[in-house]
Order: sequence, then structure tokens, then C-alpha cells
Amino acid sequence: MKQLVPIILFILPLIATAQDGTVKTLRAEAERTIQKETDTTKKNWRKGGMYGINISQGSLSNWAAGGDNFSISVNSLLSLYAYYKKGKHSWDNSFDFNIGYMNTTSLGSRKNDDRFDLLTKYGHALNPKLNLSGLVNLRSQLFKGYTYPDNVKTFSSAFMAPGYLLTSLGLDYKPNKNHSIFFSPVTARWVIVRDTALANRGLYGVSPGKKSNLEFGAFATISYMREINKYITYKSRIDLFSNYRHNPQNIDLFMSNILNAKLGKVLSVSWSLDFIYDDDVRLFGKNQRSAALQVKSLVGIGFLIRF
Repeated sequence: MKQLVPIILFILPLIATAQDGTVKTLRAEAERTIQKETDTTKKNWRKGGMYGINISQGSLSNWAAGGDNFSISVNSLLSLYAYYKKGKHSWDNSFDFNIGYMNTTSLGSRKNDDRFDLLTKYGHALNPKLNLSGLVNLRSQLFKGYTYPDNVKTFSSAFMAPGYLLTSLGLDYKPNKNHSIFFSPVTARWVIVRDTALANRGLYGVSPGKKSNLEFGAFATISYMREINKYITYKSRIDLFSNYRHNPQNIDLFMSNILNAKLGKVLSVSWSLDFIYDDDVRLFGKNQRSAALQVKSLVGIGFLIRF
């Protein structure tokens, strides 16, 4: 028995050390498993956005939502996105909201236009770059807008007047994570003019007295978003719609471009350039009964936060 004591005393530390090593190994494997699951979940979603507020010099041409040709303004832009991908399933979401107040020497201080744009798109992968997708898009504004033909203030737009609700089923080609090309020959678009005064004038393609118009046609949208480097970001989108029922050759256009360059942690310069052509928006020309290309350009400096 006395001879066994030294052996036992020698073996016990080895057993304790082995057990301690086993516990550490199991703990490390568990932590790796938990971390791996967490990382996988995070990789399914790609989220982000930015908020900026700028002092801008702007120019408008035939802008139906309202505003003067040249102005000094304060503009705010909120842009959010959330992209999901797992297996053959993808779900892309984006939301943009732009509002500004401007001052002009000719007509005093007044509100500039505002706009919100919500887009959601679900896709089922046919191959690594091509999806069968369904898309829903809602675009309108929150506040009243005015045009100023011959310096006469004229009410021209309001919340959901017009509003555009679009549903579409088609193919979505994604050559890389920054670029998407969606095309559909089967698209329904509701043009909504909920303001009675504007509806009675038959604006935006609705029949006088009616508050909505259903259109069927072909639709395509191309979107591109990229962080060029840690200082510069660029985001662009172009929508094209052809109404089968009425002048299908006159294609409606909506295009937005935003370029931001950070000068410091929060200071930035930005340039936004928008184009709109809608054959049913006949507010321009000598008699305010013609369609025209609407152009808005804003160059500003201010604060930008990315998240």
C-alpha cells in the first residue's frame, strides 16, 4: 500500500490535467459552433443605410411635384436597404425618403418637393445569377406641391396624388452583389390621385372625377449600389414602364442618382440628379397641357451618417 501512494500521487495530477484539457477542448468547440451559427445568420442579411442633411444649390426643370427653377435649400435624405439571401431564396428591400425646404428671391420662402420610394422584391434562384422574382413598388410624396407657371402659384400634387403602386412578376439578373436587372412583360400599375381637386382636373392620366387608373404593361428596373471606397458611395436606379393600353411607344422613365463623398467623419459633399418622364403628366408647355422631361439636380455640403 505504501508503494502505491507515490504512484497515485503521480497519476492524480495527470488525470486532473487531462480532464481540464478535455473541458477546455469541449468549451472551445462549443464556442466555435455558436460563433459559426451566429456568423452564418449574419451573412444571410446585408443591411445598411445613410442619413444626410445638406445645404444645397438646386435646379429644377419641369418638376411636377413643385419648386422653382433655381434655389438655395436645406435637403434631407434617408436611404435604407436590407438584402436577404439563403439557398435559393432572396429578398431585397429598399426605402428612400427625400424632403427639402428652399428659399428663392423671386417668390420668398417655401417648401420644396418631397418623395418616398419603397421597393420589395422576392426571388427564387434558377441559377446562381438569375432569379424568378416578384416585385412591389410604392412611390409618392407626403406634402402638397406647387408649380409656378408665369410666377403664379398652382396646386399640382399631394400625398398619393399622384401615387404609383406597381406589382410585377419577371426575371431578375444579378451579375454581382451591387447590380440588379429586373424585367417583366406582365406588370400592373395603379396610378392614384386621391385629392378631389386634382382628380377632377384629370391629371396624371386618370379620367376626370376618377381617383385611380389601372394600367397593364411591361416594366424594367436596373439598380446599382456601390461603396467605391470608404469615402465615396454611389447609388443609381432607373425604372421603365410601357403601358400596353395607351401609347405603349411612349415609355415612362424614372431615374435617380446619388453620389456622396465624405470629407471627414460626418462632413460630406453630395450630388443628386433625378429624371422623370411620364406621358400622362401634362402640366407643362404654354397651356400646361404637355408632357416634358422633368429634371432635378442638387449639389450640397452637409452631414452624412452611414449605418
